[in-house]
Amino acid sequence: MSTYADQLHAVKARYPFPRWGKNYDRGMLRYSPANCAAMQDAFDTLITDLIALGEHAPEAQKVAAFKTAIEATNVRNQGMIETGEREDLCDLTYHISVAAGLDPSKYGNGEGLASEWREW
Repeated sequence: MSTYADQLHAVKARYPFPRWGKNYDRGMLRYSPANCAAMQDAFDTLITDLIALGEHAPEAQKVAAFKTAIEATNVRNQGMIETGEREDLCDLTYHISVAAGLDPSKYGNGEGLASEWREW
């Protein structure tokens, strides 16, 4: 049986950032390694913070960690997030929410936690 931390780490397999980075090789400079790494860092930090809070942390504390991560993506966007990327990030946020024991449908008018704070 996997632990709370294992479930959160497993979500990293869904990271879209390596796939996004391939666009840089096609001349789309906004997908630079630095920009993709900055975006990934926001989600690495989210997962680390959720693990540090623990499985039984109050929901409000977990939600605050998501707020920090989503606000970081707003700052780090650099024009990277368009329709496909938005869908990727909403999907990723959904799966992290579930792994953290949260019900995504309770947030963002049913669209999930990303929709609470995203500007993309």
